[in-house]
Amino acid sequence: METAHIGRRIAYWRDRRGFTQSDFGRLMGQTKRWVQDIEGGQRQQDPRLSVLLRAAEVLRVPLEQLLTDGQPTPPPASEPPPEALAVIDVLYETAVPTDPPVRLDTLRRQLEYCCDAFQACHYGALGRDLPQLMLQAQRASDDAGPDAGEAHALLSRVLQLSASFLHKYGAVTAVQAAVVADRSLAAAERSGDAVAIGAASRRVAKSLTYQDRPHQAVAFAIDAAQRLHDALVARGPLGLSTLGMLYLNAAIAASAEERSTAAVRRATGHVDRADEVADRQGADLNEDFTMFGPTNVRLHRIDVLTRFEDGWSALEAAETLTPGAVADMTRERRAQHLITMARAQLLARKKEKAAESLIEAAKLAPEEVKGRQSSVDLVKDVVGATPIPSAALRSLATACGLTA
Repeated sequence: METAHIGRRIAYWRDRRGFTQSDFGRLMGQTKRWVQDIEGGQRQQDPRLSVLLRAAEVLRVPLEQLLTDGQPTPPPASEPPPEALAVIDVLYETAVPTDPPVRLDTLRRQLEYCCDAFQACHYGALGRDLPQLMLQAQRASDDAGPDAGEAHALLSRVLQLSASFLHKYGAVTAVQAAVVADRSLAAAERSGDAVAIGAASRRVAKSLTYQDRPHQAVAFAIDAAQRLHDALVARGPLGLSTLGMLYLNAAIAASAEERSTAAVRRATGHVDRADEVADRQGADLNEDFTMFGPTNVRLHRIDVLTRFEDGWSALEAAETLTPGAVADMTRERRAQHLITMARAQLLARKKEKAAESLIEAAKLAPEEVKGRQSSVDLVKDVVGATPIPSAALRSLATACGLTA
């Protein structure tokens, strides 16, 4: 084995996890000098397999990532949580027409309730109510007569929410989320409604991102924004919110590229275009449950910088936020921002601040932290980087099924 290459890879993943050499040495049961030697390729012997296995476990990467320079191999998919399975189970079912179709105004009220549940991070309740709404909206679309366009748009909106819900669980539901997103776009196209088409298009773009196809995701979102631009602008705040979110989705997709000056410039350029739309809109509005506006654009700018692992720039960008503006965001957006801040703080070696952000996020929206693998992994990283975790952090780790 090439010891120098292995050491370089260990240093790379250690830095990505926000661990100092002392942190990593402690987790490995070794000294800081041992870490310096192995990362510098100065060990007299190749690392034993048992040592590499332990390092891979601590760094939360497959062993082959320490042995080769290939692309990271995603971990094997695990079972989706019960609330997500409930939605997945109805994807290939059809509504049995034993009862009269549900009226569209009734379906709209049910959809609004489910959207409120999503923005409040009540995912268990959403998993309970969303499957039946999906079946009822599908039947209303199938049976629609003169109101066909409206029914198709409503079905698209239900499926968009379903895709967003499944996206919460990452890789384990990525395939099913893509299926739902595609169906939502098909229903939107049948409706002929520009807002529905634009909103469904950003779910498709997000699905492409989750399928590790960021370039296609960016192209899809930008193409939709350009194609629908005039029609969306004509719809006022509702259309502007849809347009702005397409640019923000493009920015998030672009941030999946390998970090470089050009990649950062491209991603932040999409945020800049969303900022222009937000300025035209003039305020933070929850049109179509987007919570789009100047504050949401700033939150995405911080998120993009964090995804590029530039914690210091992300924290600097966060200084432009006003507490009152963030407080007016939905619970889901506030919790997501706290999780993003925790990532940025860990990257900047502000471990105590990262722990505080995660604890606050868990108090605000428990299901957003404890029910999502990406958040649980972040809790694990923060615990691992903290020499003496606080009682609150240990309690959060226990609630996430971790040991601290």
